[in-house]
Amino acid sequence: MVIFGTIGILRRYIPLSSGIIAFSRGLIGFVFLSGLLFVLKKPFSFKKVGKKAVLLSVSGALMGFNWILLFEAYNYTSVATATLCYYMAPVFVILASPFVFGEKIGTKKLLCVFGAVLGMVFVSGIFESGFGGIGELKGIVFGIFAAVLYASVVIMNKKVPEIKPFDKTLIQLGSSAAVLFPYVIVTEDFSGIEIEPIALVLLLVAGIVHTGIAYALYFGSVGELPAQTTAIFSYIDPVTAIFLSAVFLEEKLGFLGAAGAFLILGSAFLSETEIKIKKKRV
Repeated sequence: MVIFGTIGILRRYIPLSSGIIAFSRGLIGFVFLSGLLFVLKKPFSFKKVGKKAVLLSVSGALMGFNWILLFEAYNYTSVATATLCYYMAPVFVILASPFVFGEKIGTKKLLCVFGAVLGMVFVSGIFESGFGGIGELKGIVFGIFAAVLYASVVIMNKKVPEIKPFDKTLIQLGSSAAVLFPYVIVTEDFSGIEIEPIALVLLLVAGIVHTGIAYALYFGSVGELPAQTTAIFSYIDPVTAIFLSAVFLEEKLGFLGAAGAFLILGSAFLSETEIKIKKKRV
């Protein structure tokens, strides 16, 4: 989660388009994870994936475009604001659950949705600068749409619980690279691109460390941990991003921004955890 929380800082120092970075991340991550599974002697199981491969491929494509939107959000707004917009994803999962899973939204979750939306309003800075900052607003919109796509990936993953996490991730990374390749070919003007050695090194870091290694660590641990522990640990990611952006990029949140961060992360956390109160016997 600490590694995931540093991707925004890394993106600031890669002088390439979001499309190229997202494609490289998917391709390098796929190659690294494939090699890791080979070394660990954990072969990919085609039989268990079966017909679910189509759904996983679609979710992988969404994951790739989700990265593009998130990287664009980093370009237009602060790393902290973009990350907080991204953490609206649990709210979108809650709103979609009655239609996708037939679940009812209880009072607690409705309050969490309201709290997160209110926090988003605070983080947007509308009370401090109005709608004057078009660039800032653009970054927020990119971040929210990235959250929508990430929520879609989460929902699709819940549809295939029987597939092993590593197999699931391998298909998604491969699909993201496959879909983004033609997108990058069509949208990029490669004649004007000069990739310096430092940019190449940072691309490798994003693909190997922030994708291959981070996903391997995450999925290698998640099966051994209770669901609530995983949910709690996931908030190390935004906290790391907010802290590092303040230290290295001098992107500090104001009072309302900090209040908004508390509302978004607190609401998302409460929506994913169950609080049980033990009654004392008299």
